[in-house]
Amino acid sequence: MTPGNIAILIIAVAILLLVLFIGLFLVRLTRTLTVVTRDVDTISREAEEVLANVNILIEDVNGKMETVNPAVQAVADLGGSVSDLNAATHNLTNKVKNHSSSKSAAGVATAVGVMNNLRSKHKATKAQETPANKI
Repeated sequence: MTPGNIAILIIAVAILLLVLFIGLFLVRLTRTLTVVTRDVDTISREAEEVLANVNILIEDVNGKMETVNPAVQAVADLGGSVSDLNAATHNLTNKVKNHSSSKSAAGVATAVGVMNNLRSKHKATKAQETPANKI
């Protein structure tokens, strides 16, 4: 055998090994792609089921939100009313504090006295009631 023949034999063996490794690689790649394709199909079916359930859930939540919206609006309106009442009370308090005439102070004192008298009379009336009077 000549050195040229040996070189051709080495090249032929190298090409044969290369073809075998490429073939082995392609077989493994085919198996891997088969498994990945099967997994992707499974995930796709499960994702469709999840999306269907999510759509049902969103419709349910939207229906319940429409039911709750009037209550939320009522609470918001009540909050606005309480805020307005609070502002009016502050304004009235400031007016009473800033009004320095003795006449207005006497009027407030008189109103407080009248309220205390009414409360005392109401308590006395309740205390005088007996179970026989209620019948």
